[in-house]
Amino acid sequence: MIPSVAGTKEGEWKNPPTDKIDELLRAVKVVAVVGLSSNGSRPSYGVAKYLKGKGYRIVPVNPNEEEILGEKSYPDLKSIPFAVDVVDVFRRPEAALAIVEEAIAKRARAVWLQEKIISIPAYKRGKEAGLTIIMDRCMYKEHARMIGG
Repeated sequence: MIPSVAGTKEGEWKNPPTDKIDELLRAVKVVAVVGLSSNGSRPSYGVAKYLKGKGYRIVPVNPNEEEILGEKSYPDLKSIPFAVDVVDVFRRPEAALAIVEEAIAKRARAVWLQEKIISIPAYKRGKEAGLTIIMDRCMYKEHARMIGG
């Protein structure tokens, strides 16, 4: 069921089916976390810590941080000197389109907008460029569901 979002119409976007989300989670290795905070009480920190503990390489993207969870932080996606598979976004919906554009330039495989983050322009642009786009879902929760945790 598509959540009710102001300014969107039923059918404007749809997340991949559960089996495709599971396939993505099994295939990817490097996750750039845009908006990752060093504050342990923030959702971005908890999700990144969980994913790192499950074997993903976490790449913090936050211009105000130098290192998070023992990993060098980058100011933006284009500054990361290696490939990333998924861009996990903890930013306001207004920032999503620009992040999708960076993910396209970076040749990421997918953009994952966390819970309550929905951007129809970002969704449409990402799909047009061939990216897998997931919105309003938590990567941690989806992974835990997949492994039965």
